[in-house]
Amino acid sequence: MSANNVKVAGFGGQGVMMFGQILAYSATKDELFGLWFPSYGPETRGGTANCSVIVSDKQIYSPVFRNADHLVAFNAPSLEKFRKNLAENGLILYNSSLIKDKVEECKTLCIGVPVNDIANELGNAKVANMVMMGAYLELTKLFTDETIHAIIKKILGERKAHLLDLNIKALEAGKAFVKELGATYA
Repeated sequence: MSANNVKVAGFGGQGVMMFGQILAYSATKDELFGLWFPSYGPETRGGTANCSVIVSDKQIYSPVFRNADHLVAFNAPSLEKFRKNLAENGLILYNSSLIKDKVEECKTLCIGVPVNDIANELGNAKVANMVMMGAYLELTKLFTDETIHAIIKKILGERKAHLLDLNIKALEAGKAFVKELGATYA
């Protein structure tokens, strides 16, 4: 496996941090090394937010990396800011509900997923990050459904346990979108 350096970025309130936490916690659950390093703009909701995630089968000595292997961009400013730091043969997964122009000049694979539209079809715009997570996992095969479902259940906790089924439906919708495209990366 070696290491996967992932940059997740968007506006505050889009579930960027939860996306990153799920990846890092899933690594730990699968007895890998996982690190999640958040970065917030001056505002919380609506401001910029990004996190760096490292998933590795070897110890991680620094939360900092120059180039991301994968960029998950929830909005256009995040895509523009971080795409220049994508490693060769990297993956860009972007929210085509908000980023209307097709991403060109990708170093390897660029896929737009209409996460907001899919989440709205499911009846809750707040699960757009889980739609993106499903698409990401379908492409990377980084973690099993069992691992991801367990981590989401843990993060939601007792208070939000009623949202587990909706989040799993959102994951499945993201996976289905990528399967329908016929895109592969892993």
